[in-house]
Amino acid sequence: MKILLGFIGGVIGLLFLASCDFGPSSSYGFTLPEGNPELGKRYFVEFRCIDCHTVAGMEDELIAPDGIEQIMAVPLGGTTTHIATYGELVTSIINPSHKVSEQYRLTPAVEEGQSMMRNYNSIMTVSELIDLVSFIQGQYVLQPYAPTIYPIYQ
Repeated sequence: MKILLGFIGGVIGLLFLASCDFGPSSSYGFTLPEGNPELGKRYFVEFRCIDCHTVAGMEDELIAPDGIEQIMAVPLGGTTTHIATYGELVTSIINPSHKVSEQYRLTPAVEEGQSMMRNYNSIMTVSELIDLVSFIQGQYVLQPYAPTIYPIYQ
Protein backbone atom coordinates (compact mmCIF):
# COMPACT_ATOMS: atom_id res chain seq x y z
CA MET A 1 0.00 0.00 0.00
CA LYS A 2 2.85 2.40 0.87
CA ILE A 3 4.52 1.65 -2.45
CA LEU A 4 1.29 2.39 -4.35
CA LEU A 5 0.78 5.69 -2.50
CA GLY A 6 4.41 6.64 -3.12
CA PHE A 7 4.04 5.85 -6.82
CA ILE A 8 0.82 7.89 -7.12
CA GLY A 9 2.44 10.79 -5.25
CA GLY A 10 5.44 10.65 -7.59
CA VAL A 11 3.25 10.67 -10.70
CA ILE A 12 1.28 13.65 -9.39
CA GLY A 13 4.54 15.47 -8.61
CA LEU A 14 5.88 14.83 -12.12
CA LEU A 15 2.63 16.02 -13.70
CA PHE A 16 2.80 19.18 -11.58
CA LEU A 17 6.38 19.89 -12.67
CA ALA A 18 5.57 19.16 -16.30
CA SER A 19 2.82 21.79 -16.22
CA CYS A 20 5.33 24.55 -15.41
CA ASP A 21 6.60 26.38 -18.47
CA PHE A 22 10.27 27.28 -18.23
CA GLY A 23 10.81 27.51 -21.98
CA PRO A 24 12.25 30.51 -23.81
CA SER A 25 8.85 32.28 -23.87
CA SER A 26 8.06 31.84 -20.17
CA SER A 27 8.01 34.81 -17.80
CA TYR A 28 10.12 32.90 -15.27
CA GLY A 29 12.75 35.20 -13.78
CA PHE A 30 11.12 38.41 -15.03
CA THR A 31 10.83 40.93 -12.21
CA LEU A 32 10.65 44.71 -12.28
CA PRO A 33 11.71 47.01 -9.43
CA GLU A 34 9.25 48.89 -7.22
CA GLY A 35 7.69 51.91 -8.88
CA ASN A 36 6.69 55.35 -7.64
CA PRO A 37 2.88 55.57 -7.59
CA GLU A 38 2.92 59.39 -7.37
CA LEU A 39 4.91 59.62 -10.60
CA GLY A 40 2.61 56.96 -12.08
CA LYS A 41 -0.38 59.15 -11.30
CA ARG A 42 1.27 62.00 -13.20
CA TYR A 43 2.02 59.70 -16.16
CA PHE A 44 -1.60 58.53 -16.14
CA VAL A 45 -2.56 62.09 -17.13
CA GLU A 46 0.52 62.83 -19.30
CA PHE A 47 0.10 59.73 -21.47
CA ARG A 48 -3.61 60.51 -21.76
CA CYS A 49 -4.79 57.29 -20.14
CA ILE A 50 -7.65 59.48 -18.91
CA ASP A 51 -8.97 59.66 -22.48
CA CYS A 52 -10.40 56.17 -22.03
CA HIS A 53 -9.93 55.19 -18.37
CA THR A 54 -11.39 56.30 -15.06
CA VAL A 55 -9.89 55.52 -11.66
CA ALA A 56 -12.31 54.64 -8.86
CA GLY A 57 -12.49 57.44 -6.31
CA MET A 58 -10.41 59.85 -8.41
CA GLU A 59 -12.98 60.94 -11.00
CA ASP A 60 -12.81 64.58 -9.82
CA GLU A 61 -9.03 64.56 -9.37
CA LEU A 62 -7.89 63.02 -12.66
CA ILE A 63 -9.36 65.33 -15.26
CA ALA A 64 -8.55 65.50 -18.97
CA PRO A 65 -7.05 68.78 -20.22
CA ASP A 66 -9.53 71.41 -21.45
CA GLY A 67 -11.01 70.61 -24.81
CA ILE A 68 -10.27 66.88 -24.55
CA GLU A 69 -13.35 64.72 -24.37
CA GLN A 70 -13.22 61.22 -22.91
CA ILE A 71 -13.58 58.58 -25.64
CA MET A 72 -14.89 55.84 -23.33
CA ALA A 73 -14.84 55.10 -19.61
CA VAL A 74 -12.99 51.87 -18.89
CA PRO A 75 -12.90 51.67 -15.08
CA LEU A 76 -9.70 50.92 -13.19
CA GLY A 77 -9.32 50.38 -9.46
CA GLY A 78 -11.98 50.04 -6.82
CA THR A 79 -13.14 47.08 -4.78
CA THR A 80 -12.81 43.71 -6.47
CA THR A 81 -12.50 40.02 -5.64
CA HIS A 82 -9.53 39.68 -8.04
CA ILE A 83 -6.67 42.14 -8.23
CA ALA A 84 -4.76 42.04 -11.51
CA THR A 85 -1.20 40.89 -10.99
CA TYR A 86 1.74 43.11 -11.81
CA GLY A 87 2.40 41.00 -14.91
CA GLU A 88 -1.21 41.28 -16.09
CA LEU A 89 -1.12 45.07 -15.80
CA VAL A 90 2.23 45.35 -17.59
CA THR A 91 0.93 43.09 -20.37
CA SER A 92 -2.26 45.16 -20.66
CA ILE A 93 -0.14 48.25 -21.36
CA ILE A 94 2.57 46.85 -23.64
CA ASN A 95 0.23 44.46 -25.49
CA PRO A 96 -3.33 45.76 -25.02
CA SER A 97 -4.79 43.45 -27.67
CA HIS A 98 -3.56 40.40 -25.71
CA LYS A 99 -6.85 40.32 -23.82
CA VAL A 100 -9.76 42.53 -24.92
CA SER A 101 -12.92 42.46 -22.83
CA GLU A 102 -16.00 41.21 -24.66
CA GLN A 103 -17.85 44.48 -24.09
CA TYR A 104 -15.12 46.45 -25.88
CA ARG A 105 -14.81 43.97 -28.77
CA LEU A 106 -18.25 45.07 -29.87
CA THR A 107 -17.11 48.69 -30.36
CA PRO A 108 -17.41 49.49 -34.10
CA ALA A 109 -14.08 51.36 -34.22
CA VAL A 110 -12.18 48.26 -33.09
CA GLU A 111 -10.83 45.75 -35.60
CA GLU A 112 -11.56 42.12 -34.77
CA GLY A 113 -9.59 41.25 -31.62
CA GLN A 114 -7.70 44.56 -31.54
CA SER A 115 -7.76 47.05 -28.68
CA MET A 116 -8.45 50.74 -29.27
CA MET A 117 -5.63 51.56 -26.86
CA ARG A 118 -2.65 53.41 -28.31
CA ASN A 119 0.66 51.59 -28.53
CA TYR A 120 3.03 53.18 -26.01
CA ASN A 121 5.97 50.82 -26.51
CA SER A 122 8.12 53.37 -28.34
CA ILE A 123 6.88 56.37 -26.33
CA MET A 124 7.00 55.30 -22.69
CA THR A 125 10.25 54.45 -20.90
CA VAL A 126 10.52 51.33 -18.75
CA SER A 127 10.73 53.54 -15.63
CA GLU A 128 7.52 55.33 -16.61
CA LEU A 129 5.81 51.97 -17.21
CA ILE A 130 6.91 50.70 -13.79
CA ASP A 131 5.60 53.85 -12.07
CA LEU A 132 2.32 53.78 -14.00
CA VAL A 133 1.68 50.13 -13.12
CA SER A 134 2.49 50.84 -9.45
CA PHE A 135 -0.09 53.63 -9.45
CA ILE A 136 -2.79 51.55 -11.14
CA GLN A 137 -2.23 48.46 -8.99
CA GLY A 138 -2.46 50.57 -5.83
CA GLN A 139 -5.98 51.68 -6.76
CA TYR A 140 -7.50 48.24 -6.25
CA VAL A 141 -8.94 47.11 -2.92
CA LEU A 142 -9.32 43.38 -2.39
CA GLN A 143 -12.76 42.32 -1.22
CA PRO A 144 -12.45 38.98 0.55
CA TYR A 145 -14.34 36.21 -1.17
CA ALA A 146 -17.58 35.41 0.66
CA PRO A 147 -18.41 31.74 0.16
CA THR A 148 -22.02 30.74 -0.34
CA ILE A 149 -23.35 28.97 2.74
CA TYR A 150 -25.70 26.17 1.82
CA PRO A 151 -28.08 24.70 4.38
CA ILE A 152 -27.61 21.08 5.30
CA TYR A 153 -29.62 18.91 2.95
CA GLN A 154 -32.22 16.80 4.71
